Amino acid sequence: MKLEFCAPCLFGLEGPLGNELRHMGLEDVRGEDGRVYFTGTERDIAAANIRSRFAERILIVVGRTPAGDFDPLFEGVRSMPWERYIPKNGAFPVKGYSHGSAITSVPALQRCVNRAVADRLGKAYGLERLPETGERYQIQFALVNDEATLYIDTSGAGLHKRGWRPAQVEAPLRETLAAAMVDIAGYRGRGEFCDPFCGSGTIAIEAALAAKGRAPGIGRRFEAERWRNLKIDWEEVRSQARAREFDRDYTIFASDIDERAVNIAKENARRAGVERLIRFSVADAGKLSRAAEDGVIVTNPPYGERMLDITEARELMRRFGRALRSAPGWRVNIISSDEELEKFFGRRARKVRKLYNGMIRCGYYMF
Repeated sequence: MKLEFCAPCLFGLEGPLGNELRHMGLEDVRGEDGRVYFTGTERDIAAANIRSRFAERILIVVGRTPAGDFDPLFEGVRSMPWERYIPKNGAFPVKGYSHGSAITSVPALQRCVNRAVADRLGKAYGLERLPETGERYQIQFALVNDEATLYIDTSGAGLHKRGWRPAQVEAPLRETLAAAMVDIAGYRGRGEFCDPFCGSGTIAIEAALAAKGRAPGIGRRFEAERWRNLKIDWEEVRSQARAREFDRDYTIFASDIDERAVNIAKENARRAGVERLIRFSVADAGKLSRAAEDGVIVTNPPYGERMLDITEARELMRRFGRALRSAPGWRVNIISSDEELEKFFGRRARKVRKLYNGMIRCGYYMF
């Protein structure tokens, strides 16, 4: 049976995520702001969760309904086939949001959706009261411009939580964003790769995982694995993902001026299983020198809204830019919220993409 899915993502990652899903063989891929829809089978629940580098989670789309008031919302939600997904004893908590709609109270929306689902399931199973003692089927709603879309979350914890980063420094970069930055920069495991502001190592680790072809979710569990009514061999999907991995000689460097950060990065790389692929060092990015004539730098330096004040951050960029004048063959990719970064770095970017680091709007400067 074909299912419709939604993969939420950070704003700006709709393109990379759509390409990734198409590469997986998924169909009807179409992007909207902050999400990508696609169709697939039950088995694709496992494949998308395990293999996606850029999605924040994988949601089943249960249905859509007008929701200018509570009555049409209730009737629309009640008409959806919840019994197709939620068993007799399934627990179904509800959460969601409202944007640009007449109904703004999220708690009131949660109660309305919960009552409608309970009414539908009660009639389907012949029960006046549902036990909700079994596995959890987290319901989500998105009420936008008076239309509600209803989902069931298959992921549980967000997919950016790969399972290898219990240790982190201040203001860490989300793994999904780091993976997308590596992808947009065009690094595919060949040539030198460097992150001279590595912090807890997120960018270098995601680069190593991508270069090796290792599925980012291979080492963690997902909410849908607990669903006994879902007939998926998750271990078979994991085995097939492992079979896609490959080895070659990689040259990946990661450094930071903070020795504590470098030690944390080394431990995270060990947990991710890529510690042998990355060469870590304590070094000042303002004195960076590379022996190779060309390569790729992808980095997330401290900037005004993150760790350093704006004056310190700009002086650091000035020093970093001067250090790279001796390496003109390197492609440099920097994420920053500083709209004057090019001025202090000393070069004009060939392209600037809009990305979000958490709630901070950033430019991804590509030199």
